Amino acid sequence: MQYIFTLCVVLISFYSQGNTQKWNGLTESYIKHLKKSLNKKAIPGAALAIVKPNSLSIALGFGVTKLKNGQPITEQTRFRLASISKTFAGSLASKLAAQGAFSLNDPVDKYLQGVHFSNFDESLKIYHLLSHSSGLVPNAYDNLIESRMKYPDIVNKLTDVEPLCIPGRCYGYQNVMFSLIGNITEQSTGLSYNEWLNQFLFKPLNMKNASVGYQAMVADEDYAHPHVRGRKRWHTAKLKQNYYKVEPAAGVNASASDMVQWLKAQLGSYPNVLNDMVLSQQVFTYTKTNKELKRRVWRNNLKKAHYGLGWRIYDYAGEKMYYHSGWVQGYRADIVILPRLNIGFSLMLNAETGLINELTTDFIDRVLLEYKNKDMV
Repeated sequence: MQYIFTLCVVLISFYSQGNTQKWNGLTESYIKHLKKSLNKKAIPGAALAIVKPNSLSIALGFGVTKLKNGQPITEQTRFRLASISKTFAGSLASKLAAQGAFSLNDPVDKYLQGVHFSNFDESLKIYHLLSHSSGLVPNAYDNLIESRMKYPDIVNKLTDVEPLCIPGRCYGYQNVMFSLIGNITEQSTGLSYNEWLNQFLFKPLNMKNASVGYQAMVADEDYAHPHVRGRKRWHTAKLKQNYYKVEPAAGVNASASDMVQWLKAQLGSYPNVLNDMVLSQQVFTYTKTNKELKRRVWRNNLKKAHYGLGWRIYDYAGEKMYYHSGWVQGYRADIVILPRLNIGFSLMLNAETGLINELTTDFIDRVLLEYKNKDMV
């Protein structure tokens, strides 16, 4: 029996070493491909985070913060997450609901003093905001985010909009409506949305560079400036404040090292911050998003598409995947969670380019090719 036990330990150790070598080879090959692709397209800068618990996490910076007189991007350099900010809102809302601050089934009007959606009565629930199923036309009044109009005034214009369907019946991606979760958070707890993120997510997760808002982004020079493409080359653009109006939808800044911590939390490594119940609630399939099935780069692999609480939930080539993208002027970002394989991935670019679609897809496909129908150790 002692011999058999010793043999089993040796075999398990050998198997684990083999998987570690396989994983290291995969990530090294991907990073080499990433560098080559960034250089080929002359992308100013990027930040990469890859996580697999029980393996070494990867946090890397590439390129420069801006083309002229910029500094090297490191794992500590801040990027705009744009709509990946919604994943923080979804996780926080799920956490607050689990703690009893509110119910996801509560009517929105219960927590919005002075704001009443006349066309919804009590049928508009909190989870409708977070799952983009309020019934409004997609991106309702996003154009006003680009204007000088303040957020509360934009919300007031939404209150009398005639919905396309009753809440919960159809999907329509939102930024203004989604961000009402910030108002609800403050009304139900007495703390601002910003305070909740900083004190109960960023700080306990050791996300040292993460922040909310424009002023925090530009607090020092270690941030990635936005870049847009001209006819022949990239140009450094002015960092716009517009979408910082909608903090829950698009207001978070983070570095590669921060994203390592966020990926770990999403994979269950910090149950004292986000426990299994919270993580399960945020990826409940609230809303079908069939339009996503037509995504060009994923069309052949995407079988099912839903939206949860600030997260997209996909069946990608038979593998469950949680995902979100971010896009504001001068920035692109992606986040991917493969829960069965216990893998997290994030890529941020300080350039407004579709190359990110290819780079993210390439990582996913490499992982699935190597580990499909296999358990990772």
